[in-house]
Amino acid sequence: MFVDEAKIYIKAGDGGDGAVSFHREKYVSAGGPDGGDGGKGGDIVFVVDDNISNLFNFSYKKKYAADKGDNGSSRNSFGKSAKDLIIKVPKGTVVREAGTGRILADLSDYEPVVIARGGKGGRGNAHFATPTRQIPRFAKPGFQGEEYNVMLELKLLADVGLVGFPNVGKSTFISVVSAAKPKIANYHFTTLTPVLGVVKVDEGSSYVMADIPGLIEGASEGIGLGHEFLRHVERCRLIVHILDASGIEGRDPIEDFEAINKELENFSEELAGAPQIVAANKCDMASPEQLKVLREYIEGKGLQFFEISAVTTQGTKTLAKAIGEKISTLPPVKVYEAQPYTPQELDEKLVESKKYEITVEEGVYFVEADWLWDTLRSVNMEDYESLQYFQRVLRNTGIIDSLVEAGIKEGDTVSILEFEFEFVY
Repeated sequence: MFVDEAKIYIKAGDGGDGAVSFHREKYVSAGGPDGGDGGKGGDIVFVVDDNISNLFNFSYKKKYAADKGDNGSSRNSFGKSAKDLIIKVPKGTVVREAGTGRILADLSDYEPVVIARGGKGGRGNAHFATPTRQIPRFAKPGFQGEEYNVMLELKLLADVGLVGFPNVGKSTFISVVSAAKPKIANYHFTTLTPVLGVVKVDEGSSYVMADIPGLIEGASEGIGLGHEFLRHVERCRLIVHILDASGIEGRDPIEDFEAINKELENFSEELAGAPQIVAANKCDMASPEQLKVLREYIEGKGLQFFEISAVTTQGTKTLAKAIGEKISTLPPVKVYEAQPYTPQELDEKLVESKKYEITVEEGVYFVEADWLWDTLRSVNMEDYESLQYFQRVLRNTGIIDSLVEAGIKEGDTVSILEFEFEFVY
C-alpha cells in the first residue's frame, strides 16, 4: 500500500527537574545547598532512510514522544540528558505544522533535522544560594519540550515526471529506458503508485524519471487516482507529456493534451509553467496525417515533439537523450525552504501558551491553567522565599490582576489545580 500523506503528533522530552538537596557530611557543618540541575529532554529528529519508500508506517503509529531528562540529585550531580527520538522517513518528505501549513523541514538530503527541541533541565537549589538566602528550599522544574501536530507529505524527488491519460504507454516507456519494472497491461489504471527509474544517458550521466499514475479530467478536483499523485510532479524539473497518437481508444490526443495541462494548471500555476516535452506514443499505429496534425499543433505551442513507439522502442533512445540534454540546462530539483517563526509570532505563541481562565463557584475562585503545574511542583509551601516566587509568577502572568477584576477580596479562597490558599493582595 502506497501512502504519501500522514498526520502525526510529536512531543520532545521535558527537561528533568532540579534537585533540592543540602550537603551532609561528617565533620562538615552547614554544608549548604548542593542540588544539581536536571538533564535535557530528548529532541525529535527526522532523518532520511533510503529503505523506506512511502509513509505507510505512520498509518498505524500516530504519536511519537521523546524521553524526559533525568532529575538532578545531591552533590551537585546533573541529571542525564535523554536520548533523541529518531524518526525515519523516505527522501522527499516535507514536514508541515498541521494547523498553519507552515513548512518545518524538507527532507531532501541526508542531513538530520531537529523538528521539536527537548526542554532544558531545571536548576537545582545550589543555583539560588545568596549571602542573604543561604538555605533555598526550592528548585526549578524542567522546561517542557516542544510539541507539534505535523503533516508529513511525500513529494518524490525526480528530475522528470511522465504525465498523461491512463493506458497511453507511460509504464512501457519507463520500463524501456530504465531498469524500472512497473506493471504493464492493456487496461486503465494499471499503475496505482508512482514508479521511479534511473535513466542512464551515457557514462557518468543519468537522471531520475517518475511514472505518475494516469491522470484524467477532473483529477485536480479529486476525480480518479491522479489527484493523489499530482504533488509528486511538483518537484520535477521537466514534464514529459505522453500522448496516444493512434487514437485507438476513441480519444483525440490534442484534446487529451489540453485536458491534462488544464489539470496541472488547476493544481498549481507553477506546475503549469514547468518545462515540457511532448512524446507521441504508438506512432507505429498512427497514420502519417494524424502525426502531421499533432506535430503541427504541439510545435505551434513552442514545445519539442517526438514520435515514439514504446512497445517496439522506436524513437525511445532519441527521446531519452533529448530529455537528458534538456535537463542539463534546467535548475536543480526544487527544495522547500523551512519557514521559521518571526520574533512577533514567537511572542504570540508564548502569550497563547500562558492562557488561563477564572471561574467563581460558591465563593471559590478557580484558576484553570495547566501550564502552572510545573511551577506548583517546584514550590515548597513551607518556605517563605519559595512562596514569594510563586506569587511573582501569578503577578507577572496577570493572574493576580484578573482575580482582582473578578471581585476577589483578601481572605477569599483561590483554587489552582486543586491547590487552595487564601488570597492576600
